[in-house]
Amino acid sequence: MRKLRETLRQVGKPVRVLYWPDGTRVMLLPHGGRVLGVSAPGSEENFLWTNPAFDSPDSARGFFRSDNWHNSGGDRTWIAPEMDLFFPKFPKLDTYFQQRSLDPGNYQLLEKQGDVRLMNRLAVRLSRSRETLAARIAKSFGPAANPLRHERDLKFKGLQYAGYTQTTTFELLGESRRPRSRVGLWQLTQLPHGGELLIPTLSRASVRKIFSSKGSIPARDIVITDHLVRYRMRQAGEHKISLRAASLANRMGYLRQTDNQWTLVIRNFFLNPSGEYVDAPWSEPDQLGFAVQACNVNSQLGAFSEMEYHVPAIGHGTGRLTCSDESQVWCYRGSKSAIGAVARILLTPKPWSPEKRKTNTNPRKQVERGPEGMPV
Repeated sequence: MRKLRETLRQVGKPVRVLYWPDGTRVMLLPHGGRVLGVSAPGSEENFLWTNPAFDSPDSARGFFRSDNWHNSGGDRTWIAPEMDLFFPKFPKLDTYFQQRSLDPGNYQLLEKQGDVRLMNRLAVRLSRSRETLAARIAKSFGPAANPLRHERDLKFKGLQYAGYTQTTTFELLGESRRPRSRVGLWQLTQLPHGGELLIPTLSRASVRKIFSSKGSIPARDIVITDHLVRYRMRQAGEHKISLRAASLANRMGYLRQTDNQWTLVIRNFFLNPSGEYVDAPWSEPDQLGFAVQACNVNSQLGAFSEMEYHVPAIGHGTGRLTCSDESQVWCYRGSKSAIGAVARILLTPKPWSPEKRKTNTNPRKQVERGPEGMPV
């Protein structure tokens, strides 16, 4: 992370590094309002994905001068519904555009008595209602102690840990406090491509395909059991799945091997099935309730995997004009046995995928079908 920090300093995009008592370092990039890096004590290795353009000052300068979306990487905050915020011609889907007031926005780094916040005041245009909403997003950060610190009977020799807590507030402003629409926070964490996402569930969940740019997602890459959804995120192109809130637990984790080391990044968040989750499949705007998503990208946008979750909406009919969301990110690096022990406690009793995937004998019965009648 030291090299990344120096590159961004040279191109005029300085970062702010936060240091927790347990040795965790969290790197904030105000441009885009992101957590760009997380590292464990004694390590310079970043748990999160960052854009390869940051490998050198010259390519980083070109990246920031470009009119294209500044996809820096890391952990970012967007607003849902996607069809309203990112498809300016909806229901036409031929144009996808990240409104620059939202990303990168105009985030300001504010510090007061040790409290560090990123704040963005913005206005966004909604496609269906054609209204402009004025809002404020503020993000603050703090430590997240290792949730396994009291597990004395477990042996975690050589295991690295880093973590942070993120609190995000979202508020409608001015005339937008009488909105005709509902909008909700959307949190997205980008991680190196090629790992496997583990989504614990309370019952057998349905998985809905949102898009797939290069054919269907192979059935062998999605395994659904009574209490877990596994998604191997290794395809070329761009693919996205979504799950409703009712059957989900409040965590998901991304497991990945690099050489002889394994990493596990877990997002711990609050789910409220009584809340109104307003993101929906683009072809069925009234199919609500989707709270957790996963996006596999291996294209001109880069090679990364996204863990995503939504927050119940504020605005029209919700009785709320502001909301606050708190979540933790827990990052582990170590041997297969150590990471397996962590995953068994925090996510699933069986963290390793079956090689032949015999459990998925009839995948068409395990996925929710879209309007075209095709499975994921």
